[in-house]
Amino acid sequence: MTSSKSGNSIVLSRKDFLDSVLSREPTVAVFDCDGTLWEGDSGYDFMIWSIEEGIVSRNASDWIDSRYRLYRAGKVSEVAMCGEMVQIYDGLSEAEVRRAAAAFFELRFLDKNFPEMESLVASLTARGTDIWVVSSTNNWVIEEGIRSFGIPATRVISARAKVVGGVITSTLLDVPSGEGKAQSLVKAGISAPAVVFGNSIHDAAMLEIAVTAFPVNPTPALVEIAAQHGWPVFYPAGTLPAPA
Repeated sequence: MTSSKSGNSIVLSRKDFLDSVLSREPTVAVFDCDGTLWEGDSGYDFMIWSIEEGIVSRNASDWIDSRYRLYRAGKVSEVAMCGEMVQIYDGLSEAEVRRAAAAFFELRFLDKNFPEMESLVASLTARGTDIWVVSSTNNWVIEEGIRSFGIPATRVISARAKVVGGVITSTLLDVPSGEGKAQSLVKAGISAPAVVFGNSIHDAAMLEIAVTAFPVNPTPALVEIAAQHGWPVFYPAGTLPAPA
């Protein structure tokens, strides 16, 4: 196997990564999205873009700005912040937000997909693997993001709010992050997925329930966890950190 080492973790080459996954002939594959299927944070960027475009009210934008500052200071939890980034669309037409999400992804994110992950998803799909995505980003953005991967919206587990009469409410239905990602998968009937892919510490819980875990483009915190579990890691082209 062609590989290298990053700290105590084995780093897989592109070929070995794809071969390692496909040779397992997984029946179920689960992917995180931001930082795993594509580069960047589509949830945060969509929030900023929708504020700049005037989709979100001034009161809501001022409120989320103050909350995000508290989050960065460690005074608001990851789960709370992800939920509030959905709740700022309270009172808006879901159709309007869906159109906005489609425009946003077309303008800002279509060129950010990792080619290696596009190839992997295509190969798994061709083999009949049941593919799911789990994200703490809102479902409107994620459903647009996975369109280019050919993953159906029915296989999305993401942050989402209740919609009544076509209008988004502040009632949260799910905010899968951290332990919540694993819990949401179990609720969907997926307690031991064959392969799971994630990039951050917030994906660790669902990586731990996988038969085989593959950290992709991992943050330093996830690299440490990967080393503890003996998980090999993979860096899409251009994402491997420079040696310290």
